[in-house]
Amino acid sequence: MNENTEEEKVVKMDDPVVVSIMIAVQGGNTPTVQDVARQIADEKKKPKDGPDLWRRYMKAVKQQAIHMARAGRIEIIRKGEAIDPREAKGLFRLRSKQD
Repeated sequence: MNENTEEEKVVKMDDPVVVSIMIAVQGGNTPTVQDVARQIADEKKKPKDGPDLWRRYMKAVKQQAIHMARAGRIEIIRKGEAIDPREAKGLFRLRSKQD
């Protein structure tokens, strides 16, 4: 019998940004989009890259977070409350889906 669950298989096949978001929200963490973008930038950083490399990843992280929230994989929260992904503008945090 295969030890990998269906969710683990999906995460392994996902976009690297999606994987970074899923890792960031594990354990009840509520990172911001900026936190995830900084994490990705730190992983991909080269010596010649400047300190603002994380800004390149902001749009991708935000788009993927909204897509994942619409698919029901995570929640977008503002002021501690889950919001509709269509209303996700400005600053917001991410958390794993609470069933």
